[in-house]
Amino acid sequence: MATAGSPLRRTLQRTRAYLERCVRIDTRSLAVFRIFAAFLILADLALRSRNFTYFYTDEGVVPRSLVFEATSDPGWSIYHLTTDPTLIAGLFVLQALFAIQLLVGYKTRIATIISFLFVISLDHHNPFVLSYADTLFRLLLFWAIFLPLGERWSIDAVHNDRDPRVAVSSLASAFILGQMLYMYITNGLIKSQSDVWGTVDAAPLVLGLDEMTYLLGDTIREFQTLLGFGGVLWYYMLVFAWLLLFLRGRLRMAMVGLFVGGHLSFALTVRIGAFAYVALAGLVLFLQPQFWRDTAALCERLGLETERLAARTEPLERLAARVPNPRIGGERATRLRESAYTVSIGLVLVTILFVAVMMVANIGFVVAESATGTDEPDRALEYQVEDAVQETLTETAGVTQVESTASKLGIDQPIGWGVFAGPDPRTTDRYHVFAAETANGERLDVYNDRPLSYERPGQELQTQHGTYRERFYMNSVRRGGTTDPVAEHLAAHLCEQWAADNGEELEAISMYVVNEEVTRETITDPTDRDRTASYFYRHGCGENSPRIIQEPGDGL
Repeated sequence: MATAGSPLRRTLQRTRAYLERCVRIDTRSLAVFRIFAAFLILADLALRSRNFTYFYTDEGVVPRSLVFEATSDPGWSIYHLTTDPTLIAGLFVLQALFAIQLLVGYKTRIATIISFLFVISLDHHNPFVLSYADTLFRLLLFWAIFLPLGERWSIDAVHNDRDPRVAVSSLASAFILGQMLYMYITNGLIKSQSDVWGTVDAAPLVLGLDEMTYLLGDTIREFQTLLGFGGVLWYYMLVFAWLLLFLRGRLRMAMVGLFVGGHLSFALTVRIGAFAYVALAGLVLFLQPQFWRDTAALCERLGLETERLAARTEPLERLAARVPNPRIGGERATRLRESAYTVSIGLVLVTILFVAVMMVANIGFVVAESATGTDEPDRALEYQVEDAVQETLTETAGVTQVESTASKLGIDQPIGWGVFAGPDPRTTDRYHVFAAETANGERLDVYNDRPLSYERPGQELQTQHGTYRERFYMNSVRRGGTTDPVAEHLAAHLCEQWAADNGEELEAISMYVVNEEVTRETITDPTDRDRTASYFYRHGCGENSPRIIQEPGDGL
């Protein structure tokens, strides 16, 4: 047993102190994260409202019945309590009000919990328009429940009768930082299975996808050499993302700066929803006191008077002090809150450890059998490991229940974050053609609102989608196959909408996706790309039978 002054005990103490410093989060960074998260919720609500009727009411393409039909175990959602468009709009407004409460930091933990429940509710209300940005945001907001987001720059901070803490170091801070690392590292590991991501070819090929690129994307992909080296740098940043945690001080700031630069470049070039902004919110948490000291020193050097700025906040503090502060006081209530927090975070820790142990045990068994050649000797090890992971999640007692509960709450962890596809980069551009025939025999492309043609609907394919969530929705439509209810509801909606707008019936719709193979030679000029069209759904309008309408020829 190690004595108080033994080398082993001193080593353990130093290691613990080092790890605590690694997972320490500055409370100013927590405040910025809180404000960032609230603005993301408000922005998301504003952007979703553009497709309010189309995506979020029974009058659109995703009625509540479709969610229950297409998903065997739909997640929990307060939005599922009604189908009345007015009440759904009211829930949008209510969610925005709680986001504002989170923004100003009033009863912050309650605001965080309710905002989290609203976020998962809206995601589960229409699960066909989601992306990795939504997954990451749900998980970060869940971990944030256990952190003191209102410690600074908030109404709660004004109400507190003590000085704010400088930083926090806890299991919760380790979990939320670990969430970002898990996302980056697993994405890097997935990419490492490919021979392309570590070369200068990957990034130019991704920027060659017209369906995704916008703003500066068309300009930047002209500089393929520079773009290629940037892609290699990003790949190695993902592989070594663990340095974000174990570096400290200005070295960590430099690493965070690299990731911030990477995500800002995505935001300006690739239309992938809010992923870049959600990741930026998560990266803020890695900024420790050194960053804030350096920022203050820089402001002083630039002649910016921080004292004057602080003085301007005094009226806000006086206003915050007048906000009512109802609370259940007393030592007993305090102990009860502390006990509830301890039990909750302890339950999360035990659950994570249980799933991790079962996962490692099953994967270890597969690896051991593979090494001895006793099980599936001709099958690649990575596929055996994938099967072991899925079997653990779906068949192992205890783990299955954990996975089901996590899925209902929208906090089920992706085994691997395959952002931009994986392991190989996506090199297939695509656009959709919905061939339709009217009652008088006219043939149209009702998706792109033009006479029937399988040619490109435009030079910038991303403009075929009114919003970025429509692109994710079309992925759900396409992947469903010939018996998919998602595609069926879209086709039925198009039939009804066409008849209402044009006073003429459609007889049938055939849905096609046209794929273009992107090569280094065709990144900037898509005219010479090889194109193939694939049928994935057909629908008969009204009482008409489904049928194929004018299959595309081989001359695409």
